[in-house]
This record gives sequence, structure tokens and C-alpha cells, in this order.
Amino acid sequence: MTIRVHGKTGCALAGTVRRACACLMAGLAWLVLPAVAQSQAQPSAQSPAQSPNQAPAQTPAQSPPEASGPGSDKVLRVCQDPNNLPFSHRSQSGFENKIAALFAQELGWELETTWFPQRIGFIRNTLRAKREHSDEFKCDLVTGVPAGFEMAATTHPYYHSSYALAYVKGRGKGLDGVRGLDDVLALTPEQRRKLRFGVFTASPLTDWLLQHHFMEQVDWYQIQSGDAEQYPGEIIERDLASGKIDLAFVWGPIAGYFARTTRTAPIVAVTLRSRPGMKLDYDIAMGVRHADKAFRQQIDGLISANQGKINAILEEYGVPLLDQQGQQLRTSQRSGKP
Repeated sequence: MTIRVHGKTGCALAGTVRRACACLMAGLAWLVLPAVAQSQAQPSAQSPAQSPNQAPAQTPAQSPPEASGPGSDKVLRVCQDPNNLPFSHRSQSGFENKIAALFAQELGWELETTWFPQRIGFIRNTLRAKREHSDEFKCDLVTGVPAGFEMAATTHPYYHSSYALAYVKGRGKGLDGVRGLDDVLALTPEQRRKLRFGVFTASPLTDWLLQHHFMEQVDWYQIQSGDAEQYPGEIIERDLASGKIDLAFVWGPIAGYFARTTRTAPIVAVTLRSRPGMKLDYDIAMGVRHADKAFRQQIDGLISANQGKINAILEEYGVPLLDQQGQQLRTSQRSGKP
């Protein structure tokens, strides 16, 4: 397998907005806040949202590509963000990089990456963009989108995760026993009044913060940034670790990864469960162009045939892996068995 890369190398604060009008205005940075991108994208009859641990219809992973479609030259071209760990990075150190490399190896193809920040214009400048002076598209596969994402045809989901809260252990804020939102509410009134929350704008936890009168204690983080060196994990790695905030509410893969990799403070990440009126867990799939039906089936086959290996990669990065009921995957499910 050969890896080739090209494209822009700015960073991305990935995210998606919580309400429909904001979603249309802010664009498609979906990996910090996948909630609305999935809730508003209704899966079509052709592309049902499906658990990564339900066996999809079997498609040969190495079926011949269409003569002029993706893979016709035996190159797997992926569209990724160059500075968005744990998802992807220009150093090929994100879990989406590893999964793309796995797929290329399984296919016996070269791997080529087009880099572009996952913010407004990402799909337009990657999946739908053609090379200069050519009819060929820059890339053919977006390696992480909410299932049912409207701007692409989505594959079967390859993982199901949830939002999380994170805090620093042993900091004397009363948080060491916190294992969910109810534990935050069980703190004394004085402890609650002293908490500073770090939350991305349009988080699905906004209503909970409003309901329990925490809004004056929130430091808001923008879901998109013009700074080429910023990335979503800074909310944990920098601000939570330094004590600027006491609790961070983020997408679970970000919390799990930076809880493992932050060296300046002992970070605890707690996966949150959905509750009535507040959905927090979502399916994540891959995206291809709507016209590339055979290629989508090929990727579905790769996901099905390699689910155990995919889960192992995700676990290395601390990604919370849940079933459709929001429960942690059993050992047999993590190995890719139904």
C-alpha cells in the first residue's frame, strides 16, 4: 500500500449546529457536534441507518470497481481534515487515517488523502470538487459523517458513540465521584455555583444547562475557527487541564482520546446516556457521492468484513463504543460478532 497526500493543511474545529437554521448557516463541521447533522438527515430507503454491530447485507469487500468510478485506478482517495485528532491528522495519526489505511490494505490499493478543514465548504472542496483541468474528483470517501448525512450517500455506520463530560481528578471541586449529569446536580449548591463549564456552541446539552440555571457559568467555544492551529481537543488538553474550566461537555471520541493523551493533568471522561428530550448518542458512517452506488456497497462490505479490526482501532483511541440502546458493547460485539 502506498500513501499519497495533497491539498490544504489548515485545521478544523469540527462541529454542527443544533437547530435547522443554524445548521444551514454554519455549514458542515460535524464531528464536534454530530447531533443535528444526524437528527435532521433522514436516512433514505436506499441507505438505512444501521448499527455497526448488526450484520449488513454481505457485499464482497473486493468486488471490481466500475470502469470509470472510484477505485478504477486502484487508488482509495479519502477526504480528511489535517488537524482534527483523534479523527484525522496530516501525520496519518488519527483513527480515521488508520481505518482508511486498513481499507486500502484490504483492497490492495494505494491510499491518497485530500486535506481540507472540516468546516464550511468541506464537501464542496473535497468530495464534490474536481482536480484542476480534469474530470476526476479530488477524493471519493469522507471517513466520518453522521449516518443519513444529507450532503453525501452514507454507508452502514461503523461506530455508535455518545457525548461525554470530562473533568480533572483530585482538583477539589467535588467532581471525583461524578459518573453522569445527575451526579453534577447532586453536588451542594455552593459546589455547583463555583463550577465553570466548557461547552461548544449549539451543544445538545445546552437545554440541560439552561434548565438547571448554569448558563451564567458557561465558557462557550466556537464550533468553527479561522485559526489554522486550533483543534477541538484544546478544550480538554489546554483549558480543562489548566483549570480555566472545571467540566467540559464534548463529543465522546474527543473526550476519550484526550483523557488518555493529556499529560499535564489526570483527566476523567464519562460517557453520557441519552434521556427523554435529549439525544446524545449517534451513529457515525462514511460518505460517498450519491451517484457512486457501487462504491458505497464496496465500502459497506469493507466495514462488515473488518468490524472487529475497526473496533480495535477505535478502542486504542479511547472512543466510547455503544450499542443502539446506549450500552457499552459486549466483548463479542467489539470483536465484530452480532
